[in-house]
Amino acid sequence: MAAVRSAVINVMVKAAQRAARSLVRDFGEVEQLQVSRKGPADFVSTADKSAERILREDLQKARPGYSMLLEESGRHAGDDPDNVWLVDPLDGTTNFLHGLPIWSISIALEQKGELTAGVVFNPITDELFWAEKGQGAYLNDRRLRVSGRRQLPDALIATGMPFLGRGDTDPFLEQMRAVLPKVAGVRRWGSAALDLAYVAAGRYEAFWESGLHAWDVAAGIVLVREAGGYVTEIGGGHNPAHAGSILAANPHLHLPLGKILRDAGAT
Repeated sequence: MAAVRSAVINVMVKAAQRAARSLVRDFGEVEQLQVSRKGPADFVSTADKSAERILREDLQKARPGYSMLLEESGRHAGDDPDNVWLVDPLDGTTNFLHGLPIWSISIALEQKGELTAGVVFNPITDELFWAEKGQGAYLNDRRLRVSGRRQLPDALIATGMPFLGRGDTDPFLEQMRAVLPKVAGVRRWGSAALDLAYVAAGRYEAFWESGLHAWDVAAGIVLVREAGGYVTEIGGGHNPAHAGSILAANPHLHLPLGKILRDAGAT
């Protein structure tokens, strides 16, 4: 039996799919632009903004009063401040720029301060991750559950790394030194939204990162929670979407991984 999507999920999916068509066309051009450093970067910035414009138009048309928080253009206050779209039109920009098919569109809905719905779409693999509070998490029409692995030596963990002056390298290296000897592997995928979707799908046991924004993680938080996982700040706080750090994991490994990271100085 196919999963039944609510009206709000349908709005989010249709917006993501329309923006994806624009991004896929642009992604096909990236390889031709690798002759100079400036050319591709400018092209990708334009592609990012074009996708955001499509998403903003579609979401506003479907829910005219809702407020918005968008990666490129910031906050847009609507008549209804209790409902806020959190939108990242292109999560994984550096991958996109280099022709790597590991990027996504991320849309979440926050209602009265609570995340209630999320969509993460990788159009290159045609993987549509979606979830709504109390209704479960899905990959296309397949129900998702987090991994059941119970031991850190069996666990594959995802993270994000500081780059180009963004983030503090030394604390991150301390965290890596603490985590690497205790797990099966650590991956740096380059799209936090997909990392969280993969935790929800059981592909990773956990994901941690600092220095993120709400539009990077909001949809993924809904996915992981609805797939049976735990999501907090690294320090244990309960506002991972807005506090800047996130630890998402299956129920067995959230506490032990959190302790390792905190002992290494992560907050």
